[in-house]
Amino acid sequence: MKKIPCTNLYQYLSLCFIILTSQVVLIKAQRTIDVGALLDFTSPRGRAGQAAISIALEDFYALNANYSTRLAVHVRDCKQDDISAASAAIDLLKNIRVQAIIGPRTSTQAKFVSDLGNQTHIPIISYSATSPTLSSDHTPFFLRTTVNDSSQVGAITAIVSHFGWHEAVPVYEDSDFGMGMIPYLVDSLQEINTQVPYRSVIHSYATDEQINLELLKLKTMPTRVFIVHMMSDLAARIFSKASENDMMSAGYVWIITDSIANVIDSIGPLAINSMQGVIGVRPYIESTKKIADFTRSLKSRLRQENPNIDLPEPTVYELWAYDTVWAVSMAVENAQLPDEKEWVSQIGENSTDLGRLAVCKTGTRLLNLILDTAFDGIAGKFHLVDRQLQSSNFEIVNVIGKSYQQLGFWTTQVGFASTPTFTASSVLKPVIWPGHSTATPKGWQIPTAGKKLRVGVPLKDGFQQFVKIERNKVTNQTTVTGYCIDMFDAVMQSLPYYVPYEYVALEDGDGPSNLTYTQMVEGVYLKKYDAFVGDTTIIANRSLFVDFTLPYTDTGVQMVVPIRDKRSTSMWIFLKPLEDDLWLAIILLFAYTGFVVWLIEHRSNVEFGGTRKQQLLNISFFSFFTFLGIPKERVLNNLSKFAVINWMLVAWLLEKNYSASLTSMMTVQRLQPTVSDINELLKSGEFIGYQHQSFVEDLLKSLNFDENKLRSYSSSDQYAEALSKGSTNGGVAAIFDEIPFLNLLITEHCNQYAMVGRIYKTGGFGFVFQKGSPLVPDVSRAILNVTEGDKIVEINRAWFGDDVSCSTQENTFNYDRLSFHSFRGVFLITAVLWGLALFISVVLFLLKKISAENISTKVRNVEVLPFSEHKEGDQVASSTEVINYAHEDDVGENWGTNKINVSQKVAFQAEELSYPEASC
Repeated sequence: MKKIPCTNLYQYLSLCFIILTSQVVLIKAQRTIDVGALLDFTSPRGRAGQAAISIALEDFYALNANYSTRLAVHVRDCKQDDISAASAAIDLLKNIRVQAIIGPRTSTQAKFVSDLGNQTHIPIISYSATSPTLSSDHTPFFLRTTVNDSSQVGAITAIVSHFGWHEAVPVYEDSDFGMGMIPYLVDSLQEINTQVPYRSVIHSYATDEQINLELLKLKTMPTRVFIVHMMSDLAARIFSKASENDMMSAGYVWIITDSIANVIDSIGPLAINSMQGVIGVRPYIESTKKIADFTRSLKSRLRQENPNIDLPEPTVYELWAYDTVWAVSMAVENAQLPDEKEWVSQIGENSTDLGRLAVCKTGTRLLNLILDTAFDGIAGKFHLVDRQLQSSNFEIVNVIGKSYQQLGFWTTQVGFASTPTFTASSVLKPVIWPGHSTATPKGWQIPTAGKKLRVGVPLKDGFQQFVKIERNKVTNQTTVTGYCIDMFDAVMQSLPYYVPYEYVALEDGDGPSNLTYTQMVEGVYLKKYDAFVGDTTIIANRSLFVDFTLPYTDTGVQMVVPIRDKRSTSMWIFLKPLEDDLWLAIILLFAYTGFVVWLIEHRSNVEFGGTRKQQLLNISFFSFFTFLGIPKERVLNNLSKFAVINWMLVAWLLEKNYSASLTSMMTVQRLQPTVSDINELLKSGEFIGYQHQSFVEDLLKSLNFDENKLRSYSSSDQYAEALSKGSTNGGVAAIFDEIPFLNLLITEHCNQYAMVGRIYKTGGFGFVFQKGSPLVPDVSRAILNVTEGDKIVEINRAWFGDDVSCSTQENTFNYDRLSFHSFRGVFLITAVLWGLALFISVVLFLLKKISAENISTKVRNVEVLPFSEHKEGDQVASSTEVINYAHEDDVGENWGTNKINVSQKVAFQAEELSYPEASC
């Protein structure tokens, strides 16, 4: 045997010591942190989750080999019940004393386990419990590394709104998970005026018979839009039974939430075959190389561990499980947890397992580090807000064939988008609906096996042109006719689909009902009947509890009063064509005309001279004589002539209007209402009439009419009789009612009554349906089609005769007397023109006066010499020529004072005169 040299032996032992020492140091540096995992091994999803956790640990520590901590995941089977989950969690907390727990799968299980986390201060991290009932306020140690179910409500509501459906029925699981989202969904639907007439609740363990009974109940309802929210295994049973009951045919709409849409690829071929045409909503996860690599690894791992089991395709839940392990591993590394577990036992006399659970002192630190962890995971950005993962981007899919196709995307920021870049777009790709239909379902239909639409009709004594009910005493059959009935029949026939309905007379025994119209409308709200048709007015307080269609008649309430021929026989009728203000303006214009002409003419026209009395008479009568065409004075000045012509034009215009108005007053029949304003009735305290059981009574009270002065009537004949009697003889002074009834009254009693006063706006006649009825928008559109076509003309002619109005109705209102307001433009122009003439006259007068004063000064400087003293060569002018010269410059008055004898020849020595011919 060959001996080993001592030197080599020493080296060999030293190497072994170094290797062993390094392994001990490495083992001491890589501390193990115990973490629990609650998985359901009875389901494929539980096995897939376990595989995802294992792969996540391998990938994380392969990438971070230098980390000083390692997670040791202790897996427990929580099965499918809450007790098993709670028991498994207690085992992990009591015996292993884990630092955190990943799971459980369902929201109901998470509710129990999260309470244990609160008690022990251990973070409970679920990647699949999505119910909004798991509030962070009540369970601060519960973290959700998945999205909240309520986050998808906006996308579902957007789909319902996009296709214009007005009713939807949630179909959900009877569990915390199923019920948690429903309040958010219902509130969101109501915000877009989509009603929820029924909520279908199905127990998690319902039998096939129970499922069939619930589906048959849905089938007998008119609503055809169903929103399904439940676990995928229960949903598969629901759709299978729905297909058997012919509820996956054309006309039906099924929308599934992410709890089902997330696992479409793994739900099974039989379930997929029964879900054809279903629309799904789920969080959008962008396809990446990481996801592709993970999917291959997961499939390989599942085949190795479960070679004899048909395993499902990976889903987003496995992606979230993977990212959850990474987040916990990062937080544990940063937490610097002590080597020894720090747990504090609870002090108390409670001897149960729950009472003996200790509290982890480092749990809060680890919880906060997980909340602060952020990284790019394989499922997208990992960052918890309000203790849960956030998602604002959703994918909308359509189940077709063995899988699905993308219809588009939806985000909270832009709404619908056609591409993953989330550029706003209001268009989704074409949908293949149940029954392989491409036509968008209207969202409801009258079930063929269901009841007919029960339409209430009022039984009335009067105004039977609108609604008339006749009962055959032999056959006991009821016949309903009238304008409103014909309108409803025409509208329902114009709908693009068939709606069976029957009329139900609202009567007490054999006579009319004593209910008011508002009470009859409330019968629709109380679901005594499905609709109400009649002369029913759309008013605000009724619309609070029922839905009205668009109106099909004129709107408003007005008063009708008797009309009288009020042609005046007064001796002063000639004064009535003009208002007082216009008479006054004409008188002033007469005086002003004379004044303007006198002011211009009196200096140069002797006919406008004389004493002050004569001049005042000239001013007063000049305009009048000119108007009559026999002017007394002749005007000379052009400005005066301009003023007179303007006055003649104004006088001619006034005369023509006055003659026309006076002729009309004296010859044309004048039908005027006895009352023209509601204030007259209030002041006089007259009796007022209205229709029996009408809302008009409340309107009159609101207008401050005395309740004791109100009288109700039931027909147009009673209206006419009451108006003919008058308020003082047991009748009324006016009738207040809706315009259609008043039009009927006036048509039947032409030239006797007139509608006057303000119109109090109402909604008009409309058809009444239950709140949220999907029929309302379609019926409203049909009303527009009928009222815009020839059918409405036929119906009007059938019940009200030819549309020929009373010709004298145009004359039922007072003629307007001519007022100053009507001629203010003419007077303004006249005043401006005459003012301009006066201004020019004054300016000319002032200019001449200034010129005359200058000439007068120069003449005074002329020396007057005897004729014998003039020098040779001086020019000689006669005194007559000088006088004439001066007179021509308006200085004759100055010369008159010199008393020159025109026969005497005088000589003038001109001094600095500008007129050489004046020198002599």
